[in-house]
Amino acid sequence: MWTDRTRMMLGDAAIEKLKNSRVAVFGLGGVGGHAFEALVRSGIGHITAVDRDVFDETNLNRQLLATRDSLGRSKAETALSRAKSIDPEADITALDLFYCAENAGFIDFASFDYVADCIDSVASKLLIIQNCLKAGVKVISCMGTGNKLDPSRLEVADISRTSVCPLARVMRRELRNRGIEKGVKVLFSTEEPIYGGEKARTPGSTAFVPGCAGLMIAAEIVRNLSGMGDV
Repeated sequence: MWTDRTRMMLGDAAIEKLKNSRVAVFGLGGVGGHAFEALVRSGIGHITAVDRDVFDETNLNRQLLATRDSLGRSKAETALSRAKSIDPEADITALDLFYCAENAGFIDFASFDYVADCIDSVASKLLIIQNCLKAGVKVISCMGTGNKLDPSRLEVADISRTSVCPLARVMRRELRNRGIEKGVKVLFSTEEPIYGGEKARTPGSTAFVPGCAGLMIAAEIVRNLSGMGDV
């Protein structure tokens, strides 16, 4: 079977757990696209992929699902077809949706075993985290990977233990304002942001830092759901 190499590492029981697990991935860009595909290739049986965006040329330098053929196409629908080309039996729900307060009731977080937050919007990230905590669902939230060159500086930690990352600083403050000071797992970088010349509103990016972040998020989820422990 196509999962045999993973089975050699995790065992039959873990593979069955992954097949029956339900995971949501919010954001299918540089981080989320890699996380999504790694989850599919790991045998996660039920995945909900959420992203309202379409691919454009600037995505080609770092986003796994971005190709010349996918330019102008929905990221969620592209993820669905990509997943089916890997595992035709996977149950993939593609939602062409930007998650926000106006449509928050559309998604039942209690139906998931784990949620990966790979989006940029602070308001939406906070909403995802709050709804996961309310539903008792495990969540891992990605902090900033833009303007970074060194993937070895990526770490998984509780939000209360983050440093350096500007987005993590904002998230710590906003979560604290909502009465949440710890208990939220995040992926962040301890590398100081690198700005080429004048600091731009749109962050620079590389092919490897967002991708490594996505793979680390997938590793955290797979290890946890398979019963192999956290990274």
